[in-house]
Amino acid sequence: MKKPQIFIAMHYLELGGAETALIGLLHALDYSKVDVDLFIYSHRGELMPQIPPQVNLLPEMKAYANMETPIKETIKAGQFGVAAGRWLAHHKFNSYRKKVKPSTAFALYGFIGRYLTPFLPKIGNKVYDLAISFLTPHDIVLHKVRAKKKACWIHTDYSYVDVNTALEQPVWNGYDHIISISSDVSRSFCTKFPTLADKLLVIENIMPQQYIRQKSLEYTPEEMKKNHFNILSIGRFTHQKNFDNVPDICRRLIETTGRNDIRWYLIGYGHDENYIRSRISAAGMEEHVIILGKRDNPYPYIKACDLYVQPSRYEGKSITVREAQTLGCPVVITNYSTASSQITHGIDGMIVPLDNAACAEALAKIVVDEELCRHLRDNVAARDFSGMAEADKIYSIL
Repeated sequence: MKKPQIFIAMHYLELGGAETALIGLLHALDYSKVDVDLFIYSHRGELMPQIPPQVNLLPEMKAYANMETPIKETIKAGQFGVAAGRWLAHHKFNSYRKKVKPSTAFALYGFIGRYLTPFLPKIGNKVYDLAISFLTPHDIVLHKVRAKKKACWIHTDYSYVDVNTALEQPVWNGYDHIISISSDVSRSFCTKFPTLADKLLVIENIMPQQYIRQKSLEYTPEEMKKNHFNILSIGRFTHQKNFDNVPDICRRLIETTGRNDIRWYLIGYGHDENYIRSRISAAGMEEHVIILGKRDNPYPYIKACDLYVQPSRYEGKSITVREAQTLGCPVVITNYSTASSQITHGIDGMIVPLDNAACAEALAKIVVDEELCRHLRDNVAARDFSGMAEADKIYSIL
């Protein structure tokens, strides 16, 4: 009997939450039950070697590989339609932004999906049993892949982002299933798209635990001295992650604890880096808040840190928090709207206020409480954060 055929699309496999979640899913699937074709728009990223050998990686297509390159490079590559579609998407979004004045640029993805997709070629000739779009915009899998059923993933807390619901509603309507990473994310999505509640299915992020633990042993970070209290945060340098407030929080933390040995490391990259650096300078925290930039393998840093802090303004369900717990690290997250679905306060992590002063005060109590940190380490060491059984839900929608 022929196995069900699954198609999965993803932008690239650089280090990131959604990318790591996809690798976790691919490692959790039972390939005696299904065959998987994986289409990566641009074959780049540190996680590319982690694709399981049982997965059929489809060839890269030039049009898709140039979806996110600078437009000059896109034109130079001869992808004139892609360049035109991207220009049109940005033009339409800018017109929308002038009228609506959204607080975030998240709605741009909807415009890219609408106006770029017509310029893209069809993907393959197969008719799949299930086609999955793992990251927005979801127009591509909806219109460029043939399948009996289609599912798309949501990773974001929609209560914190602006979307053009009229533009996006037809795309969501075209899918049989909308897969959410938590019940809180589902609820936030329904505040924007209430008619889609019946399509939602929760599949928690799946962690590739063995891979994470192996990678954490590859080297010892020289920056993290044993005579310092080392705090770590990881994420893209964007408004969402709130790294711009880390220097002020760190300054207050040092003042409250009287500890000059605190070092707060930031791993990541993004367009807010210069702004974060200016905030470090303004707070006089050059010695204490250190930007490490992008790291191909951040796991030794997680393993070596004394405390992992996710100071985000909002999250769907942070993968890096799960990675830190997987490596037995005490974890602190801010009280964003989905925080309670991420950790159980006082058991496998701590939830602190988002306000800078209150956050620093709460962090100070944790930093000086060695018994609490030991308690958190012991609790996460005893738990399985892999979520491998979540993959079974994929078979249920075939």
